[in-house]
This record gives sequence, structure tokens and C-alpha cells, in this order.
Amino acid sequence: MDLHMRHLRYFVAVAEELNFTRAAQRMHIAQQALSAQIKQLERTVGVTLFVRSTRSVELTAAGAAFLADARALLAASDTAVERARAIQRSEHEQLTLGFLEGAALTLTDPILSAFRERHPGVRLELRQFGYDDPSAGLAGGEVDVALVRLPISTPELDFEPLFSEPVVVALPPGHRLAARPLVSARDLLDEPILGSACADRTWNAFWELDSHRGGRPAPVVSRSTTLLEEMHKVMTGVGIVVTAASCRWLTFPGVKLVPITDAAPSRVAVSWRRGRSSALVRSFVDLAQAVRDRYPDLVRAVAEPDFTDPTPPLSLR
Repeated sequence: MDLHMRHLRYFVAVAEELNFTRAAQRMHIAQQALSAQIKQLERTVGVTLFVRSTRSVELTAAGAAFLADARALLAASDTAVERARAIQRSEHEQLTLGFLEGAALTLTDPILSAFRERHPGVRLELRQFGYDDPSAGLAGGEVDVALVRLPISTPELDFEPLFSEPVVVALPPGHRLAARPLVSARDLLDEPILGSACADRTWNAFWELDSHRGGRPAPVVSRSTTLLEEMHKVMTGVGIVVTAASCRWLTFPGVKLVPITDAAPSRVAVSWRRGRSSALVRSFVDLAQAVRDRYPDLVRAVAEPDFTDPTPPLSLR
């Protein structure tokens, strides 16, 4: 019998939520994919784990017994992984940093330099993630610490905000709003919008301006995993996209960026898993804050953008 840990994690999520929709949101996968994974697990184990109806999901007696053992197996697996990682760190220390496109922008280079200076013997491994994982690897335990954009709904994460920057709308050539110096969120509500290809509803709601829609769903016409993918769609007229103002430091021919006057700013933060803040993680967080405080001009270049000057600060060249 070949049981996979991801099947057990999916099973425990459904068993605790007793709702496939909520469990899928919690695990950041599509509901249809979660249902398929549970059915595959039932075939592998050879028992029915859930009684499903159109209105409810309940554990069978076999499912309830399996739940206790599944939790024990997952706890043992997590303990084994953490013990192995701790041993490896003691043999040769390494910190794995996850980040989204842009990372901490103007502060990225100074933060990494400060960390390497303080910990010259530590290997700093960098891993970039797309919009399909806004936790930048923390959700799956792939990284130790991450530079993320809030808000995200991944459970059991701690955050230390670093700075905020305004958001803008990226418009295709010839769009009716492209000549304006500013727009409001209301101006954009009926526009076909490009969303992110992730299951985090909190993340999607922010970038799709849900707080301005009065409960109406955003007219999302396509979803992407990278900024480059989004911008190509904007350039070809597929739709508009709400993004961070620092996007102006990248060259996308024909795309016009217009500030949104009443949209909440995007917050960049350093994040880590609750209860797993090693000495290296704590050092990285402390250094990120210290660098932020040491370079107010770099932070100001992000927080108070000058749209007439497309030249990026030195740390981004």
C-alpha cells in the first residue's frame, strides 16, 4: 500500500472541516482536485472514509478510526523532517529564503548583504515562487523564512511588516482610462480584470478590489502565475490588472500604469512559520527591520513613488 503524506493532509483537512469547499480553501487547492485526491485515498485504503450528500459530509466509522492514526502519522512525519533538518543545519547551516517577484524591492540587496556579513558561514538559499503560492513556500514548509505581500490566509504564520507601497492599474494601449493621471477603484469595477492563479481567497480579494464591489464578484477573465504573464495579457487587451506601483521599474511596452487613489496599499512583510523561528530566522527578521530603518530613502522611493521618473533606485539596477 503506497500512502502519500499529501493524501493524509487532505483527508485530515476534510475530516476537520466536514466541508470540501472549506477544506480546499484551507489547503489552497481546487475543490474538484481535493475530491479526486480523497477518492484516490479511499481506493488505496480500500474503505469508504466519508458519507457525502448534497448538504453534508460525515466521517464513517472507518474514517473516524483512520483520522486518529492519520494525525499520528503526520505528526511523526513532521517530527522526522524537522529532526533531519535540524541535524543538517548543525552539520552545515543553511537558511532557505522564499520570495515573490520583486522580493523586498529596494531593500532586498541590503538585507541579503547584511545577513551574509553577519553569518558568513551560512549558506543562503534563494527560491522564487509565483502567484500560485503567495506564501512563497511557507505553506508547504519548503522555506525557512519568506518575503511576502499581505494579505494572505495561510494559517500559523507570523509576519513583520517592512513597508507599504501604493497600487496601480495596468491598462492596455488605447484604453479609455489610460490618459488619466489617477483613477478610483469605482472606475475599474466593470472592467475585465486579470486575477492570480491561486486558491487563497484573501489574496485574490485584495488584488481584485473586492472591498469596493459591494459583494459583487469581480469579472475575472483570466488568471496568471507571474507578473510577466499578466503584463503580456494586458498588452494584448485581454484585461486590466491591479498591481504594485514598483511595477513601473520594469519595461512593458504599451502598458500604462495609473495610480488608484482609494485602493489599500500593498504591504511587504517578512514571514515565518509560527513555532519554527530558529536562531537564523530570528536573525534574518531582525536584520530586515534594521536595514529598513537604516535606509529611509530607499523605503521612501517605494512608499512615495515618482511616476515621472522611471529610473529604479541603485539597489534594483
